Amino acid sequence: MTTNDTAATAEAGRDFIRDIVQADLDSGRHTTVVTRFPPEPNGYLHIGHAKSIGLNFGIAQEFGGRCNLRFDDTNPAKEEQEYIDSIQADVRWLGYDWGDNLFFASDYFERLYDWAEGLIKAGLAYVDDQTQEEIRLARGTLTEPGKNSPFRDRSVEENLDLFRRMKAGEFGNGARVLRAKIDMAAGNINLRDPVLYRILHAHHPRTGDAWKIYPSYDYAHGQSDAIEGITHSICTLEFEDHRPLYDWFLDKLPVPSHPHQYEFARLNLTYTLLSKRVLTRLVQDGHVSGWNDPRMPTIAGLKRRGVPPAAVREFIKRIGIAKANSIVDVGMLEFCIREELNRTSQRRMAVLRPLKVVIENYPEGQVEQLEAINHPDDPSAGTRKIAFGRELYIEQDDFMENPPKKFFRLSPGNEVRLRYAYFIKCREVIKNDVGEIVELRCTYDPATKGGNAPDGRKVKATMHWLQAAQSLKAEIRIYNQLFANPSPNAADFTADLNPNSLEVLTDARIEPAIAESNSDAPMQFERQGYFVRDPDSTPDKLVFNRTIGLRDTFAKEVAKG
Repeated sequence: MTTNDTAATAEAGRDFIRDIVQADLDSGRHTTVVTRFPPEPNGYLHIGHAKSIGLNFGIAQEFGGRCNLRFDDTNPAKEEQEYIDSIQADVRWLGYDWGDNLFFASDYFERLYDWAEGLIKAGLAYVDDQTQEEIRLARGTLTEPGKNSPFRDRSVEENLDLFRRMKAGEFGNGARVLRAKIDMAAGNINLRDPVLYRILHAHHPRTGDAWKIYPSYDYAHGQSDAIEGITHSICTLEFEDHRPLYDWFLDKLPVPSHPHQYEFARLNLTYTLLSKRVLTRLVQDGHVSGWNDPRMPTIAGLKRRGVPPAAVREFIKRIGIAKANSIVDVGMLEFCIREELNRTSQRRMAVLRPLKVVIENYPEGQVEQLEAINHPDDPSAGTRKIAFGRELYIEQDDFMENPPKKFFRLSPGNEVRLRYAYFIKCREVIKNDVGEIVELRCTYDPATKGGNAPDGRKVKATMHWLQAAQSLKAEIRIYNQLFANPSPNAADFTADLNPNSLEVLTDARIEPAIAESNSDAPMQFERQGYFVRDPDSTPDKLVFNRTIGLRDTFAKEVAKG
């Protein structure tokens, strides 16, 4: 296994699982660490999966082992090649590589089937004709034992005959299942004769129509771990109650190894739902544009939004690995994103809501080139030229005709600095027929070129701007949190959707250097936030997504109502 060195550094740290791994190596219980990341290919990965990816791949590299990427592709009714491809792309984007260790549960279908026959022959599995609902009702509750199936005592011969006929496709979907024969009175409900195989006439992305029966996740997962020689099978806490069943199969079957399962707390974020059911509904019901909508917590959505993979890895490192469930403030993720982007993003200027400014005492037809730095903390990033002329654009919010006391930006008679350029002063406000401000008439001081006055006078505001003629039109998509409630209700998530999660600005202006760059790297629009070119962007229609603002304002706005 090879991984990005930065990824390994970001994952370095101590937690209870790493302590277990170290102790196993020190005691000689294991000489090589083998982990796995086992996604089901029935949707796109989300940031919660990133925690598991970082943990499994990180541990493997830190301890000189390997991490397998294994698809638990046991339910073809919900699985698609699109998901398989996207999962591989997402793991690579995060900075990890599985090398030659790519596997599928479907690789083991023949062996799993043979082992199931072995359970039948040992009297440890039987074919049940009950419906799914009948099985559910007979399973019992946490306080009441379950009831034996009326088919539980079928003979080995009858069970083998029926199971082979199930495999041959003789019966319809749901007609029969194969169940383990454990204990219907077990305190752990997962041990009450769990289903091992169900009939499903569906086309599989890899095996086609070869199989008419498919193993359950509980049956396939542990045995796949054993086949691959996994030493530490790491999963989230909801599988803790499944561990006795995981071990039961390994004890009863002739598996080549006996992995151990360890559980850790899954990621929960404020203003976010990481339920795959909810994410699927968001896509299918049209609440978002797709799995890679920048408002989605999917890795594909984060990538399209311009979030750097290094920021995700740093976030995973900061939240740590714990045994108890907790909720992480999304502000921590946003902090990691800003910190990384501030360090790496070049600076540019863009005016999102343009207001025209005419510099009346600047010569008509004259354009001069001013020097602007690309990164204030990185001299090696160099400089660029930006055009200045008589007609400019500034942000509408940077002007007020009747400003409050502490408004220091442009207003009638007030002087401000234009970044890299000159001091200007507003002389006149031009309005249209309905009283909207459409233009400002200003003057500039030629002696303040570069933004400093030789007489030492100071101004309290520095504003960004663009020369009108050379600026380019662009569509800017401003993304906010998808949910307005910090604890959205998964059962009725539509009630918590944020109606202002997306604002599209169609008349924004950007400096030519933004359009001329072929880079897909995020950049900082000065005083605005961090932005990235969207895949929808073309030379004829420039489209940029806001990755994140310069500071966290969303939660404060929601709190104010």
